[in-house]
Amino acid sequence: MRTTYVAGNWKMNMDKQSAVALVEQLVKDLRGCKNKVMVAPPFVYLDAVAQVVKGSNVILGAQNMAATDNGAHTGEVSASMLKDLGVQTVILGHSERRYEFGECDELINMKVLRALAAGLDVIICIGELLAQREVGRAEKVCERQLNSALMGVPKEQLERVTIAYEPVWAIGTGKTATPDDAQQIHAYARKVIAKMYDQDAADKIIIQYGGSMNVKNYKELLAQPDVDGGLIGGASLKAETFVPICNG
Repeated sequence: MRTTYVAGNWKMNMDKQSAVALVEQLVKDLRGCKNKVMVAPPFVYLDAVAQVVKGSNVILGAQNMAATDNGAHTGEVSASMLKDLGVQTVILGHSERRYEFGECDELINMKVLRALAAGLDVIICIGELLAQREVGRAEKVCERQLNSALMGVPKEQLERVTIAYEPVWAIGTGKTATPDDAQQIHAYARKVIAKMYDQDAADKIIIQYGGSMNVKNYKELLAQPDVDGGLIGGASLKAETFVPICNG
C-alpha cells in the first residue's frame, strides 16, 4: 500500500514572517496527520522554517539544488548546504526550471544522482507542454523525461524517489487535467518504471499529481488508483487550503 504524499512548493513567495507563521500553523494543524507532508520554502527561509518543523511530522524540502559540489559556482546551493540546514528532500526538474531556466534532461539527471548520493530524497517532476499534448505526445514526453532522470539510479534507491506528474499547461493557469487525464499519465509512468526496473518497483513508487490541485478538486484526483498525492503550488500558501489536501 503506497503512502499518500502531499508536498507544498511555495515557489518565490512569502516573506520570513509569513513563512514562519504558516509553518507554525501547519505543524499545529497536521499533528497526527496520517499522510506524508512536505513543505519547500524559498532558499532564504529554509533555516527559519527548519527551526519550526524540527521534531514535527512536516518534512523540510528545497525547491532545487546545484548539480555540483561546493566550490566556485556563484549563486548556487549545494546538496551538502541543504542537508546542513535540515533539508530532507529536494524537488528536481520542475517545469519552471525546465522551461524558464533551460534545464535539460541531462542536467536534471546529474542533480538526481548527486542528491541521492548526498542522502537527500528527491521529487522528480515530469510533464508535457500543451502543444505536445495536442499532437498526442504527452506519454512519450513523460517517458523520455523519466528515462533520462532515472538513468543510473539503482532499484534500491527508488524508495527515496517520488515522481510528480505536472502537465505544464495546468500549472498556475487555473486549468487542471481531468481525473481521467491524470490517471492515464500516472498509469503510463508506472508502466515506464516497470519496464526500467520491474513491476514491484512500479507498484511501490509514489506518483504525485502537480497541476493546480486545490481544495475543490483534490478528492477526485486522489481517488484515482495511480494518483498517490499532490505537489501543490498556490494552494500550499495558506493553511486553510493546504491542510485539507494533506489530510486527504
